[in-house]
Amino acid sequence: MNKPSIYGLTLEQLTIWLAGQGHKKFRATQVWEWLYRKRVTDFSEMVDVNPDCLRVLAEHFAITTLKEHVKQEAADGTVKFLFMLDDGNLIETVLMRHKYGLSVCVTTQVGCNIGCSFCASGLLAKSRDLSSGEIVSQIMKVQLHLDQAKQGERVSHIVVMGIGEPFDNFTNLVDFIHVVTDHKGLAIGARRITVSTSGLAGKIKEFADLNLRVNLAISLHAPNNELRTRIMKINRAIPIEKLMPAIHYYVERTNQRIAFEYILLKGVNDQLEQAHELAELIKDIRHAVSVNLIPYNPVDEHSQYQRSMPEAVRGFFDVLKQHGINSSIRQEHGTDIDAACGQLRSKQMKEGQETSSDRDQAAIGS
Repeated sequence: MNKPSIYGLTLEQLTIWLAGQGHKKFRATQVWEWLYRKRVTDFSEMVDVNPDCLRVLAEHFAITTLKEHVKQEAADGTVKFLFMLDDGNLIETVLMRHKYGLSVCVTTQVGCNIGCSFCASGLLAKSRDLSSGEIVSQIMKVQLHLDQAKQGERVSHIVVMGIGEPFDNFTNLVDFIHVVTDHKGLAIGARRITVSTSGLAGKIKEFADLNLRVNLAISLHAPNNELRTRIMKINRAIPIEKLMPAIHYYVERTNQRIAFEYILLKGVNDQLEQAHELAELIKDIRHAVSVNLIPYNPVDEHSQYQRSMPEAVRGFFDVLKQHGINSSIRQEHGTDIDAACGQLRSKQMKEGQETSSDRDQAAIGS
């Protein structure tokens, strides 16, 4: 049986686990610093940790359970990683360069069941959740990539916007946040982390009650039920009249701003009428929200959707501004590689299936 990644334990959980094995509390802090400050990749490198402690750790845990399968580097410095998990599944992680720092987009599930009709991530149904260790490992693998370049660069921001619905993997998501924000480890500030959800209303309220101080983004993409249900099947179960009260609760409970993500699809959801409708939908909390307009990255399997024209994007933006709503047009990254989330994974799996099919045909022919 494969060992779980030790990255899946928070410092408190590691302390309790080691105490259960007969080791003193300070051993957990020692191990923690070796993992996240010195970033060793083997327990044997933890030279000042008690050998018996290292032995029991090595018996029960691996450090990382990810292997780099494919790496694509774009001209703008974006790096897309395709990692292989212990069970052979593939996940995507993306490093993006911004003026404000280095941001990593992490995946939380193998596949996705939310069913957004424009999204490459949903081309393959969810097969399982990622463990908290597998989510943390994505950050660590990217940080090790940076360490190898010896430029002194650090991951400064995290967006949980990769493949999967983060709130459908709630417990592991929360443990991940505790690990990466711990001040004795990576110490990535909570305000530098953004979690994106398609709108699981109950989990939005639960997340608000935890008051983790990270940023929350809602994948909205339409201002009414008819249109949102057409492009996002999650809206059948959680329509806008259930989603919006949860958002109001979050804003009131945390006193934090919230972001709405809105992918613009040509002739589908990018009309001025829909911009006015969106402004009306969020007018009561406009002081606490921003709208992130996102240019669409075309996906071969979703050829019914095209990117909105620049004038449509600008017109939509202008309407929101007229209504006093803070909005922005997302800067694009990695447009010269497989840009859409899930696209690289889908392509690799498709190529693997085609290769397997070719082998089968060759075997039949022989």
